[in-house]
Parts: sequence; C-alpha cells; structure tokens
Amino acid sequence: MYDVIIIGCGVVGAATAYHLAPYQLNTLVLEAQNDVANGTTKANSAIIHAGYDPEPGTLMARLNVQGNRMTGDICQALDVPFQRVGSLVLAFSEAECRTLEKLFMRGQTNGVPGLRLLSGEEARAMEPNLSNEVAGALHAPSAGIINPWEFALAMAETAVRNGVQICLQSPVTAICKVPGGFRVTTPKGEYEAAYVFNAAGVHADEVHALLEEPGYAIRPSRGEYYLMDKSQGAQVSRIVFQCPNENGKGVLVAPTVHGNLIVGPNAEPVQDKRDLANTAEGMAYVKKTALRSVPGLNFRENIRNFSGLRAISTREDFILEESVTSPGFFDLAGIKSPGLTSAPAIGAMAVDMLCAAGARLEKKPVFHNIRRHVRFSQLNAEEKNELIRQDARYGRVICRCETITEGEIVAALHSPIPPCSLNGIKRRCNAGMGRCQGGFCGPRVQAIIARELGIPQQAVLMDQEGTYLITGETKQGRGGAQNV
Repeated sequence: MYDVIIIGCGVVGAATAYHLAPYQLNTLVLEAQNDVANGTTKANSAIIHAGYDPEPGTLMARLNVQGNRMTGDICQALDVPFQRVGSLVLAFSEAECRTLEKLFMRGQTNGVPGLRLLSGEEARAMEPNLSNEVAGALHAPSAGIINPWEFALAMAETAVRNGVQICLQSPVTAICKVPGGFRVTTPKGEYEAAYVFNAAGVHADEVHALLEEPGYAIRPSRGEYYLMDKSQGAQVSRIVFQCPNENGKGVLVAPTVHGNLIVGPNAEPVQDKRDLANTAEGMAYVKKTALRSVPGLNFRENIRNFSGLRAISTREDFILEESVTSPGFFDLAGIKSPGLTSAPAIGAMAVDMLCAAGARLEKKPVFHNIRRHVRFSQLNAEEKNELIRQDARYGRVICRCETITEGEIVAALHSPIPPCSLNGIKRRCNAGMGRCQGGFCGPRVQAIIARELGIPQQAVLMDQEGTYLITGETKQGRGGAQNV
C-alpha cells in the first residue's frame, strides 16, 4: 500500500509531489494523459500574479502572495525561466481609476509589496507603447512571467529523482474505501493508499464523484490566445492588464520568457471539458480588446493560436479540504487564476493537511533539490565549445528558429519523465516553438524520438494519444500515388 496517491500531474499535482518528496513517504502520482503538465498548465497566460486581485481573507489571496514568494526560490533551485518584470493594470476612465484604488487597498491588505498608483503619463513613461487613452495604472513590481509547463515539469522531475513514482496514461476509473485507506483503479491496475489527493483540474468533480458526491461542480471557462513572433516581443516590457470585471482579469498583453508576446484571453463558458477550439469570434474579441491597451500591436506577426480551460467551480474560493465523510481523501480543486502562482503554496498546504490528518511525516536524510537544464543558445562561445567537445550532438542544430540542438533533444528523451511526442519535446527544450512552429525541424525531431526510444516513426505522436503524424504509406503505381 502506498502512503499517498496524487491524482493529476498538472502544476498543482506536481507541486504537491514536490513538497511531499522530502519526506519518507511512498508516493504515487497518477496522470491520465501521456505527459505531465498537459492540461491547463500548458495553456494559460504564463503569469505569476502579484496578489492584489483576490478578496482579502480568501485562500486565493493568502496562497497567491505566498506562492509568488515561493516561486522565485523554486525556480532558482530548479533552473526554471522566471522574470519579475512587474505588471500594470490600466484604467481608461475615472470610474476605472476608482477601481484601481480599490485594487490598491486590497493588495495592501493581502500583503503585496511595492504597489503604486500611477497617472496615465507615468504609465506611458514606463511603457511608451501604451494607448494615449490610458488615464491611470496600478503598478505591481512583484508580478512575473514564467515557463509554466517547465515549472510543473521541474517539480515533477525533482519528485521522481527523490523517489516519487509517476504513472502516465492512467486515468482513474474507480475509487473505493478499503481498510486503512482507498483503492484507486486505472486501466493499468489497482493501487491502494492511506491518503489520496485529488488534483485532477477540470475533472476534479468527476474524480471525487467516483467516491462520493463532491459538493461542488467544475464548469470550465475557455480562454483563447495569440502567441506573437519575437518581432513583437519588445512592444511591452511588463505584463499589461485592463481593469478586471465579472469575466476575470481580462485580456492581457505580456512578454514571455522566450522573447515572444502573448495576448489574451477571453472567457467563454463551455460544456465540453475537451473543448479547446479557437473561434473567429473569440479571437476577434481578444484582438480588439488588446489593441485598446497597445494600439501598435501587429497581429500579422502572430505565429500560433491556442486555448486553455480554467477550472471554474461553483464555489468562489479554492477548494482545499479533506472529505468529511471519507477522511484521508483531499480535494485540491477549483484552481482557477491565480492557480499557477498559488501552486507552490498549495503543495505546501497539502503537506500541512496530511500532517493534520494524522500522517507520520519524517524527513529523508537527503533531498536532492538542484536541477540544471542545458540551454545551448544561452551559453557563451567557450561553454558551447566545451559542451560540443563532450558530446558532438550539441554541435548539430535541429531547430533553427530557436537554435535547439540534437544534444538537448536527446537529453530530454532520457530525462526522469521522458516525453513520447513532438510537443513533449517542445515543452522540454523549445524545439518547434519558433516562427515556423516545427515546419522545418518537426520531421527531424520525430526521427530522433523514434531512434532514442526504439520505436517506429509511425508510433511517434504529435501530442496526446491518437495524434499520429504518419497514418500509412504511399506507394507509386501505374495509377499514381495510393495510400495503403
């Protein structure tokens, strides 16, 4: 029997595994998909929020500010790209300026450091490309930008290096009580544990319902985005929001840690928890709204559109609690924005919840909390030459747009949680993330995956199960090409 089972390995599940890893616990993570961080974690605004938006006294308010502080330390230890660029919330009217004053006071109550109210002129002095219609702004210097999927992956990898087990392609199909804990069933087998954490994202209510009535429902909201080329990356140097409303924090314009520009999202309630469509109406709304903040945006430099789902629950706050009728079963649910920011604090809180439930927690003699990730393009000439001397594969550039080498791709394929798809490689080392979006390097990456994993190229996926790149062979006959 395991001590702990964590269901779901998005950023919250990964953070929980990471915080449990220093303890002498037999921990298992069950992830439904074929990779970690493959849901909401890979499709969001990539923002570490300052913490002025949540209502004071809520879990969201406390864990946002706490998670913001923790993120810097974790990213430094685990070599995850993170920059505290700060944020601006823009007001376009006197009424919205009054909203900024309320956010300022709320932020003060929540303990957000360094908040300042600015005039329109002061805001434009900081960001010259802002609209002349900006009447005021709230500046939050503690906000930042991050690589969200690498953040989750780094915590999950560190957990694995310290003894946590992860089973991918293991959707939970049943949960029942057994003496001493719970039995969790997946297509790959049954597992028993004394404690279970439900971190299943938009499916958290469904997972809880396998055991008992959850007392909440997840009603996802879809957000659509533009990812702009690096030619647009200097339009703003900070995260630029508009005043929040009933639909959330609104459309933002922000730099990314990779040098691109991200624009979005809208907020569209959807019924299907797999609905990741981009719509003409949604993209038009995002574009129109973003141009109000930064009129000079050139949307012809868009290189990709994507959408993500937010786990909006029927309860206002995060749901972080132990079941009353099934002690030992914990929900980490309803993790909407600022969920990414709060994830490290949620993971730490999970440890406290486990301790309060009576679990015996003893620290391991050694906890390996250092991770280093080679980014060839960021090395100086001497470092590049030395790396190539050690392994010639670092001298072969596979992805021209991002200068990603064969050595980096091979290292990803032999990491603690190896990928099995092109997008899995993309998330780990950025191959295919550039202007051509894998148009040049995709087939070469596919061949490397097949070679290193010892599988035929036909078995290599684009992303999730069923996303095959090769579905047959073409033979030339007298009647022309035929698919067989």
